[in-house]
Formats: sequence, structure tokens, C-alpha cells
Amino acid sequence: MRTLNYSSKTFDTDLAAFCRGSEVPREIAVVVADILADVRTRGDLAVANYAAKFDGAKLRSRDFRVAETELAAAARRLPVAERRALHEAHASILAFNRRGLPQAWSGRNPQGAVVGEKYDPIRRVGLYVPGGQVPLVSTVLMTATLAKIANCPEIVVCTPSNTQGRVADGLMAALHHVGVTEVYRIGGVQAIAAMAYGTESIPAVDKIFGPGNAYVCEAKRQVFGTVGVDSLPGPSEVMIIADESARPDFAAADLLAQAEHGSGREKIYLIATSAKIIAAIAGEVTLQLGLISRSEKITRVLDHGFLAVEVLSLAQAVAVANYVAPEHLELLVKEPAVKKLVQTITTAGAIMIGNFTPTALGDFTAGPSHVLPTGRAGRFFSGLRVADFLRRTSIVRYDRTSVRAGNRVVTTFAAMEQLDAHGRSVAVRTRKPAR
Repeated sequence: MRTLNYSSKTFDTDLAAFCRGSEVPREIAVVVADILADVRTRGDLAVANYAAKFDGAKLRSRDFRVAETELAAAARRLPVAERRALHEAHASILAFNRRGLPQAWSGRNPQGAVVGEKYDPIRRVGLYVPGGQVPLVSTVLMTATLAKIANCPEIVVCTPSNTQGRVADGLMAALHHVGVTEVYRIGGVQAIAAMAYGTESIPAVDKIFGPGNAYVCEAKRQVFGTVGVDSLPGPSEVMIIADESARPDFAAADLLAQAEHGSGREKIYLIATSAKIIAAIAGEVTLQLGLISRSEKITRVLDHGFLAVEVLSLAQAVAVANYVAPEHLELLVKEPAVKKLVQTITTAGAIMIGNFTPTALGDFTAGPSHVLPTGRAGRFFSGLRVADFLRRTSIVRYDRTSVRAGNRVVTTFAAMEQLDAHGRSVAVRTRKPAR
């Protein structure tokens, strides 16, 4: 764990340097570009080669798609407790995200014209669901549920298989429960390439959604423009702001939880109002590390991706949080301070409040999607929502009366911008028809 003091003369540069560790190294960008180009050129053959190389799965193009019968069989095999958890989490996600469904509207502008907006679902969307060592069953619910609420006509899911070409039962059961039937056992950069460019077996999509490791995140960045992307949700992050009311054992457990995703590029931040609080939480981290099965991978994150910051006030903590723009932010502070912190922290992906709101609740069941911006992208991206699966179109309708009011403005702007054809196209509609 590295510790910084907000009062240090070099604090700003030291914090910036730590955050730059989230940037994608050039070597990753080059590897990603090569894979994208190969899949674009060779299609299914390249996808199969990379599945064998990275996942150890020997797949032919006819093996890519998961049969609907496999999805249904996995749902039947799922233990009752796991099935119940899927249903309960899905209900919470539905309830939360239905409230965010945008509605069409219309009205009149000051010139008397009818104006408004309508929303249409994106025709074909691609969802990336991380699998492999950590099959993120919850990501199915956190993406596909929103696409279903938006009524997207075609929903495609890509997720990696194991070496035998199998997708985890939990993932398949979740897909069956939500009602997604077009599923491909393809992961990594090759999956992003297939969805972006299309192959002989996998038709291209219009927009790609979902989290992934540094390679997947970089692939989404590079294909943007060919297709849309939701955001750049890469390796997990959590920031905890703690004062003396924080439970050290709770805080430590939450830091470790986000460090266990396994890529080694996760970032965990502890912002505390005293060195004593930092020491207490750090001690608990060491103590609890021995109780966790993935401790070896977590240790790598603790060594390279764990930053503690001692601040003199919660106002300083706010400044740190707004700079870092953490994916998950926990406020383990006294109640009177909570409201102001929520108001003044403006870049966090999701905010969890109080000692009894661990980030894991947001990961699995609270309701908001856990697909959130990382790597400081929270400065300009928000977490995934239903509106991201919709296209907004503005509607404008003038009549004989309102076009005259609009003509006054257009004539002036056309003259200023030396676009006389623009002005004439409106003015011609205001003339009295010839007899």
C-alpha cells in the first residue's frame, strides 16, 4: 500500500502519477489493433484461432453459437438457491431501471412550431459478459435486462468458454431467464471484433455494451465509430472515504472484494481523515487477506494498485474523489456529512452510503447497473442505463404562421454565416403564392 498526504507539496503530481497507472500501455493497444485487423480480414477463422490461443478452446465456426437448448438445460440444472438469487436480483434491476425509461414528448416552441423528441430502441446490440476464471453471471442481468426494457429487437451476447468450450451454467441460466437467445461462446478482443465488423457466423451489431479487462476495454475504444460503445468500463475500482465512524473490518472487506476480480490492474483507494484510521483499516486488510481464496491475485493489487490518502477534512476528500472519478465510492462517514458529500462529489460511477452498504450489493442486487466507467472516465461517462439502448430523435413541424416567425431568425443567421441558400429556403415559404 502506498500512502500520500494531501498536504504534501507533491500531492497533485503523485496522485496523477498513480492514476496514470490505469492508462492502457502502448503494447496492449498494439496487440488489440492487430487482433481487430485480423478478425476483420479473416473472420471466423481468426476468431477460432484466438479462442484456441487465449481460452484453450478448440472451436469451429459452427460451434460458436450456444444452442437455446443448452441455455434451457443450464437453467434446469441450476440449484434452487442460485435460481432464487437470479430471480430476486433480476426483480430489483427491473424495478430500478424501468423508472429510467425515457418518454416521448411534444410541445410548441416560442415561434409556435411543434417540437418534441421520440425514442427508438437500437436495432441490434452486443453485450460482452466476462467469463473465464470469473464468470460474471450478474453482468448478464445488469446489461440484458436494460436492453429488454428498451425493447431492442436483437440482443447478442458474447462470453468466453472454458477449455472444453463450455459456458458456465450460471451465465447460461441467467441468459435463459432474461430471454436472450443469440449467444456466442467467444470472448476477448476477438469477440469485440466479431460484434463490430461481423464474421461469416456472427452478424455485426450497432452498439457494444459491457465491462471487460484492459484488452477488451481498449478494443471497444478502437472500434468506436464503426459501432457505438456504452463507455469504457475496465478493471474494477473502489474508493472508500472514511472518518472515525467507519468500521475498519467493513472497509477492509470491501477493499479486498474489489481487488479480487483478478486482472491485477484493479485500483483500490482509501481516503481517511487520520493516519490512525488508515492504519486500522490496513491492519484489517492484512488480517482478512488470509481468509480469502484468491489471496494471491489480491496481493498483486495490494502491492501495486492500493493507494491511501490522509486528508485533513472531508472537503479535501471530495477534491480527491472528483479527480479520481472512482467506479464505486463508499461513504463511511458520520451522517451529518453524507448529504453534502453526495451533493459535491460529481464524478463517481455509483455512491454507496454508510457502513451497511458494501459495494457488493451494487454489484449483484441493489438495482442500478454495475457497468460503470473506470480509469477516470467517470469525468465524462455515467453508468449504464436504459437510455443508452435507445436512440433519441428530435421532431420539428412548422406551419404557415410559425415559419414566418422563424424566418426572421434564419435570415439574420444566413447573412452572418454567408449561407444565402439557407435563408432563401425559409424565405421562399413566407411569400404569397402567385395568382
